Amino acid sequence: MKIITKAKNLELSAALQNFIDEKIGGLKKFIDILKREDEDSLPAGRQGKTLAEVFVEVEKETKYHNKGEIFNCQIEILLPGKSLSAESSSDDMYKAIMAAKNEMEEEIKRYKLKNIKKNRRQQRKTKKELEI
Repeated sequence: MKIITKAKNLELSAALQNFIDEKIGGLKKFIDILKREDEDSLPAGRQGKTLAEVFVEVEKETKYHNKGEIFNCQIEILLPGKSLSAESSSDDMYKAIMAAKNEMEEEIKRYKLKNIKKNRRQQRKTKKELEI
C-alpha cells in the first residue's frame, strides 16, 4: 500500500506525517488488496505498480471564517476498478484525520459486504440451477 500525503496552507511536519502513516496504515487490515507488498520490496522480476494507492490531503481553510481554524482531511483509496473516498472537517487537525479514517473504514466495510453479497447471489443461483 502506498500512502501519498499532501498538505495545503500548512506545513507537513514529521510528527504529522508519522501520525497519518500510523492511522491510515491501519486500514490495511480491512481489505486484502491493501496487504499487497509495495513495489520497492518486490524482487527485480516482479517490479510493477502497486494495486492500491491511498491519497491523503490535509488542509487548513483560511477564508470565510471569523474565529478559529478549520481543518479538512480527505482520504481517497484507488483500487482496481473502484475509488473510495471519505472527507471530514474539524477544529483540530488530528480529530479531522481520525474522523476521515473512521468514515473510510465504513466505506471499505460496505465495499467488502457488497462484493460478498454479489458472490453469494451468484452461488445461490448456480445451486438452484444444479438442483433443477
